[in-house]
Amino acid sequence: MISTRWLAKRKQHWQRLEQLVDRSGRRGVATLDHGELQELGLLYRQTASDLATVREDITSRPFTSYLNQLLARAHNLIYMGRRPDWGGIVRFYREAYPRIFRETFSLVLLAALVFAAGGIAGAVVTLRDPGFAHQILGPQMIETIEKREMWTHSILAIKPLASSEIMTNNITVGFAMFAAGITAGLGTLWMLITNGLLMGVLAVATARAGMALQLWDFVAAHGALELPAIFIAAGAGLAIARGLLFPGILPRKESLRLAGSQGAKLLLGTIPLLVVAGVIEAFVSPVRIPTPLKFLLSAVLFVSLALYLSSGRKSAGKSGELAA
Repeated sequence: MISTRWLAKRKQHWQRLEQLVDRSGRRGVATLDHGELQELGLLYRQTASDLATVREDITSRPFTSYLNQLLARAHNLIYMGRRPDWGGIVRFYREAYPRIFRETFSLVLLAALVFAAGGIAGAVVTLRDPGFAHQILGPQMIETIEKREMWTHSILAIKPLASSEIMTNNITVGFAMFAAGITAGLGTLWMLITNGLLMGVLAVATARAGMALQLWDFVAAHGALELPAIFIAAGAGLAIARGLLFPGILPRKESLRLAGSQGAKLLLGTIPLLVVAGVIEAFVSPVRIPTPLKFLLSAVLFVSLALYLSSGRKSAGKSGELAA
């Protein structure tokens, strides 16, 4: 049983912690000086220990709720009191990210080549065996293509919802390709091959139906950002695989940690690309705009992306602005 004397002594510390939390208010820990910050940390740890003691005493349960709430407020103040460093985020995308991309360009290029190989294989098999398209695309898609109808018209009726779903799906695919790197890259490579295969089969099937221009009219605008983003995400997964398989002079665990950090930073750049691509795919790609304009937009987007990723060479060495 906890003594009254112990409680009286501890209450002074609890009240002091509550004073520091209250005084911080909306500005957070910025309102506290160095000594008060040290006091805050010490009181937080002491109060957490006191809570464990109070929980063991049935007669002191009224204090449990109070200490829980006090510790929750202190925890939020200590661990979430820092405001977002928007400047650091801007510097990361403006200066550090293009450098990280160039450091891993060989892996991104490998991802693109594997995707292209899958596409070529799908196209060749479909040219030799038209029935292969039925197996890959399914009877409903084949029926739509044979009617010379685009399956994308339904997007027009639900643009905002479609945009959200497209973004979510593409980001999910990107993260899956990144995470699959832990399988020594086999999962990432498999996803690239299967997605490339599907694209190759679809290209040949639509060309046979006289719909090649309709397909690329739809894909051109958003594909200029979406496909590079997928290749970059896959490159991030291959970075993990490289760290796992080829640690060099580093311990494998440390090599994997560094590769994962680099891959995660590389993956961050795909999120804005996939968001923009999702908006374009929902609001521009299915709309009846002159095809030359869509191809012009595609070229502008791709060139802009290439210029961005080749920029920031003078800022090499400043990659630590955003923690992984």
